[in-house]
Amino acid sequence: MPNAGAATDAPAADAPIARKRVLWTASAAHALHDGYTDLIYVLLPVWQAEFALSYAALGALRMLYTGAMASLQVPATLLAGRIGAVTVLALGTALAGAAYLLIGLTGAGFTLLAAALLAGGAGSSTQHPLASALVSRAYDQSGARVALGTYNFAGDLGKMAIPAAMAWLLVVLPWRDALGLIGVLGLLAAIAIPLALPRNAGRIATPAAKHASVAALHLPPPHRIAFPLLMTIGVIDSATRMGFLAFLPFVLKQKGAGLETIGLALTLVFAGGAAGKLACGLLGERLGVLRTVILTETATALGILALAPLPLVPALACLPLIGLALNGTSSVLYGTVPELVAADRREKAFGLFYTGTIGGGALAPALYGLIGDAVGPASAMIVVSGVCMATVPLAIALNPFLRRP
Repeated sequence: MPNAGAATDAPAADAPIARKRVLWTASAAHALHDGYTDLIYVLLPVWQAEFALSYAALGALRMLYTGAMASLQVPATLLAGRIGAVTVLALGTALAGAAYLLIGLTGAGFTLLAAALLAGGAGSSTQHPLASALVSRAYDQSGARVALGTYNFAGDLGKMAIPAAMAWLLVVLPWRDALGLIGVLGLLAAIAIPLALPRNAGRIATPAAKHASVAALHLPPPHRIAFPLLMTIGVIDSATRMGFLAFLPFVLKQKGAGLETIGLALTLVFAGGAAGKLACGLLGERLGVLRTVILTETATALGILALAPLPLVPALACLPLIGLALNGTSSVLYGTVPELVAADRREKAFGLFYTGTIGGGALAPALYGLIGDAVGPASAMIVVSGVCMATVPLAIALNPFLRRP
């Protein structure tokens, strides 16, 4: 008897209530895991003070979490094929929460901190490919792009809520106690996921749906570069986002910001990013991928350049607009994956896509950290703004393979 969460060939429930349960559960998981991932930015100044770390070492800590998350995306999809997507998603959520709880409860030194971040990243590796595929398949007959946009928007809500909560908890609690409380959320979510999802979540809607796509894998060889091009744009976009966020707390600290203000700043960035996910998803439908990428990446580069010389208050005022452009591109890219890949290959496609994009984001803080050690965080952010413009020629190359808006 096939596992209820496995991505097999059984028919999916197409009742509206079942689809909504998939969407809202996947969105909640996305919010939690994205919040866990970006929570680290609030803690970087704390860890720097406690362990006397360089910018490169801080970037390496960040890379441990995101590197594990990136490298285990595809293995997570393979495991889901054996024991079920729902089971793997729940187990991964429990592991991520337990990792933060361990740091909070044990008084971890640097070595245990690094090991726990590695384990937390492994747990979070399950969320993106499996939850994305669950949503994509549940809405395969209609509304998949809108549903994925909602799912992506939820991730940004988590990026706002959990780092902000951590920043406020740091005002009243030691950082380890605050982190332990955040870790408990993951354990509670792990219990809720299999209870909330329909029994047949993750199964392909119909046999015909396996082939209902103009997928790159089914097109002539010249068209097979479309998905790699899309993924490359995603890698650079993710590296830009992670590089900017890694340096933002230190640039703001140089401007006189405290921990509470840094938490507010990250919330402003993620609030703008959430708006960008919705706005740029609509722009992608109307303007197409090429025009949207040019618009958002150019705005990102100019926003980062403008941030460096500004005083603290004007800099904070710019952050929602930077966040809007910074995260806007990703909404268009995620929504384009189902357009290029057949329904029965979406777990693998999303796994590969997130491996590349999260891997780029994992390496970026460490690589940019070396630049930051050499020239300072403000100058390093200017380098980040220049690199993001490499997405424009790649979008031009991808454009002929995409449907027009």
